[in-house]
Amino acid sequence: MPAQKETLLDRLSRSSEIRITVIGRKSGRAITIPVWFVLDGDTLSLLPVQGSDTQWYKNVLHKPAMQIDAQGDADFQVVPVTDDARVKAVVEKFRAKYGNGDVKKYYSKFDAAVIVPLR
Repeated sequence: MPAQKETLLDRLSRSSEIRITVIGRKSGRAITIPVWFVLDGDTLSLLPVQGSDTQWYKNVLHKPAMQIDAQGDADFQVVPVTDDARVKAVVEKFRAKYGNGDVKKYYSKFDAAVIVPLR
């Protein structure tokens, strides 16, 4: 159980995976999945494994919000990104955190990212 005064940023700084919950664009139901992320200051970057074809990404396009569970839930508005330079910057951050081999192994399309301002 996290300490009372521990912040979301503290918990994220020690994690390699979080659970996100998005609302299904067709079903309207909450969908929760584990994802990798990169924390840069007070901004969280997410990279959909199949780029713009990833279902949770499509759901975020429909409703740009998600709940993040990093040993405690919080709701955030998110910003889908398709600009090549910005997506490439997120991909490079993922490679730095998880290693080029794992990014190449698990991610198949690099045309979209999601930015989550935490403040």
